[in-house]
Amino acid sequence: MKKSLLLFPFLFVQIISLCAQNVTGVLGAFPPELVLLQSKMEDKKDTVIQHIHFTKGKLNGRRIVLAQTGIGKVNAAITTTIMIEHFKPSEIIFSGIAGGIDPTLNPGDIVIGTHVTYHDYGMAEDSGMQYWSTKNPATMLENPRSFICDSSLVQKALSVSNGLTFSKIKRANGSFEPAVKKGIIVTGDVFVSSEIITQRLRKELNAAATEMEGAAIAQTCYQQNTPFLIIRSLSDNANDKAQNDIMTFYDIAAHNAATLVMAVVGEM
Repeated sequence: MKKSLLLFPFLFVQIISLCAQNVTGVLGAFPPELVLLQSKMEDKKDTVIQHIHFTKGKLNGRRIVLAQTGIGKVNAAITTTIMIEHFKPSEIIFSGIAGGIDPTLNPGDIVIGTHVTYHDYGMAEDSGMQYWSTKNPATMLENPRSFICDSSLVQKALSVSNGLTFSKIKRANGSFEPAVKKGIIVTGDVFVSSEIITQRLRKELNAAATEMEGAAIAQTCYQQNTPFLIIRSLSDNANDKAQNDIMTFYDIAAHNAATLVMAVVGEM
């Protein structure tokens, strides 16, 4: 009897800990990437930690914590770290836009990340770029050069995408349902607007899309043992038309990525 009583506080703490982790973290870089998700949240409560706003609530029946990272790898890593430290999510999902690298994809189409890697980490030489692996500062061991998105989350995203109704994409040759495809997403602190660079990223990294936050979130999650998924809808094709295309397709791309993320959250 006494032994059981002694075990009760330990078991109670374990149960509370498990319940505390029953929440999904959702991130986006810009306000338009989160506006749909915020509008659909219920029982919202805002918390500010280190000047970053986090919103707790329910989305599609699932408890989530939502935050805007801001642009770039450092901002993304800071917000992800704080989210993991304070809210201990069981997984993190990113919703946002990207530049398309895969020539079969067009603005408005969606890429579900299978792997995420940096395209600007390594050594730049006259002959090109040598891509390096990052290191975990706690262990000084090399991280994988490419971070693998959680396979069960990837499968959930692919599965739910089949039955979803996305906003149609208006292009010069008509209106189209966005294509949904899984692929490799590459990250760097640059907005890519160059056909030469897109061809290099396709050839050297087999990239489907390029953006500015995903690999930093992936590395943070990897080092903190948190499953993650990066979902991107294309705002442009990362070529010389990218700056004009992003103005045209930004909002609808952000909306469609969020639509898929919301559906994935509902399956958690």
